[in-house]
Amino acid sequence: MRRQRPVAAATVARIAVITDAHANLPALDAALREVDRLGADEVYHTGDVIGIGPFPAECLDRLLSRPATHLLMGNHDAWFAFGLPDESVLQMSQDERGHQWWVHAQLDTSLKGVVATWPYASSLRVEGVRLDFLHYPLGPTGGFRAPVDIASAESADALFGLRASTLVFFGHDHRAWNVHGSTTRYVNPGALGCSTEAVARFALVEVKQGGAYSLTLHAEPYDPTPVFEALEQRQVPAREFIRRNFLPSETGPSVA
Repeated sequence: MRRQRPVAAATVARIAVITDAHANLPALDAALREVDRLGADEVYHTGDVIGIGPFPAECLDRLLSRPATHLLMGNHDAWFAFGLPDESVLQMSQDERGHQWWVHAQLDTSLKGVVATWPYASSLRVEGVRLDFLHYPLGPTGGFRAPVDIASAESADALFGLRASTLVFFGHDHRAWNVHGSTTRYVNPGALGCSTEAVARFALVEVKQGGAYSLTLHAEPYDPTPVFEALEQRQVPAREFIRRNFLPSETGPSVA
C-alpha cells in the first residue's frame, strides 16, 4: 500500500516588511521589485521613509502610490508632519537641523496632512498569528526611545512588552535583529536605505493555514551610484557625514 505524502498547508498571506527607506530610492526600488517578484500580498514600511538620503519626494511618492502598502510613523516622518522639536526637547547640531529643513523643502506641504495620519503602531491577525508593526517603542515624553541592545530575550521583552504578539516588526535601530523572546519573536530586517553594504534589506513572512508561519530575511543588491551623484547634484546638507556613516564605502552592487 502506497503511503500518501502529507499535503502542505496552503499559504494564506504573504507579507513583506521594510523599514527605514531613508530617501534611498535605488535601494527602495530594488527591494520593491523583489517583493513583487515574490508575490507579497501586502507591504508594511515601519517608519522613516524620508531623511538622510537625497530622494525624499521620490521615495514618499513611490510608497504612497503603491496599493496594499501600509506606512507607519517614524521620527523623520513625524518631524515633517508636525515640525521639528525645539532644542529643549531634541538636541540637534546645526548641520542636522539644516538637513531636516532641506528635506522638508523638497516635499509638497500638502503631504504633511497625509503623513500626519500614519499610525505609530499597527496589528494584523492571520490564522491566529498576531503580527505587530511599529517604528520603535515611545519614550515617556512621546518621542521614540533611543535604540538599545536587545540581544537577549529578556531585554527584548522588556523593551517591547507585547506578550500577546507572535511577531513584532520594527525599525529605527538600523541594525538587523531577529530575537526570540519568551513568547514573541522580534524582527528588524535592517535599515533599507542606510547600510554600509549596497543591499536593500527586507523580511517576508508567509502565514499558512492552521497558523504556521515561515520568515525569510532578504538582502537585494543595488547600485548606490545614483545616491552619491544626487547627494552632490542636489547639494544635500551634511552629505559628507551621510556618505561616511550611512552608505556603502564603494560604488557598485555587493552582496551581504
